[in-house]
Amino acid sequence: MFMARTKEKSPKTPKKPGRIKQMWQVFQMTRRYDSNITWILILGFLVPILISVGLALLLSPGSVLTIILWAIAGIMAGILAVLIILGRRAEKAAYSQIEGQPGAVGAVLRSSLKRGWVGSEMPVAVNGKTQDAVYRAVGRGGVVLISEGPKTRTTRMLEEERRRVAKVGGNVTVTVISVGPDSDAVPLHKLARRLTRIKPTLTKAEVLAVNNRLTSMATKLPIPKGVDPMKARPQRG
Repeated sequence: MFMARTKEKSPKTPKKPGRIKQMWQVFQMTRRYDSNITWILILGFLVPILISVGLALLLSPGSVLTIILWAIAGIMAGILAVLIILGRRAEKAAYSQIEGQPGAVGAVLRSSLKRGWVGSEMPVAVNGKTQDAVYRAVGRGGVVLISEGPKTRTTRMLEEERRRVAKVGGNVTVTVISVGPDSDAVPLHKLARRLTRIKPTLTKAEVLAVNNRLTSMATKLPIPKGVDPMKARPQRG
C-alpha cells in the first residue's frame, strides 16, 4: 500500500498593497486628523489646470491642439501637487499622533533627518521622573541640542549638555531647539525642516569628526526607544 503524502503548503507572503491602495490608505489616515484635506487636494489639483488653460487661451486662443497640450500639462502638474500636498499633510498627521509622548523627537531624528545630518533616537540626557529629554544632532550647521518637554524643566539639562559639547567640540556652533508645550516651541512635524535652515558652518569631514568625538563621550542610558510615527495607528472613533 502506498501512503498518501500530503503536500505541505508553504505560507504565502502577504501581498503588498498597490500604489493607489497605499495612497488611499494614507488619505484615509490623514483625513481622520485633517478635516480639510479633501478640499485642499481638490484645489491643489484644479488650480494648475485652470492656470494652464488660462495661459493657453491667452497665448494661443485659436489653437485647439495647444489648448489640449496645456491642459494635459496642467493635469500632470495637478497630480504632482496632490502628491506633494498629501505627503506633507500625512506626515503632519502622523506626527500629531505621537506629539507630546516621550521619544517623539527621537522618532523624528531616526526617520526624517535630511542628508548631511546625524542624529540618534536615543537622548543624551533624560529626567527619569518627568521623562523630559535632550537629543543631539550633528550636521553642516554644527551641533543642535533639542529639548523634549517644557522649557522650565529642560533648561538645566540643555545648559549641562551645552557645556559638555563645548569641552569636546571646541568652537563648534551649538543651536538649541525646544519641542514641547511652550508657545515658541518648534512643532514636531517642522523639526526636520528647522534643522535644514541652520546656516552651514562645518564641512562634511568636520561633521564626521565632531560626531565621533561626541559619541565617544556618550554614556549608556537605560531609556526606551522612541515612537515610530509610521507605525502609529489612528484611534478608532
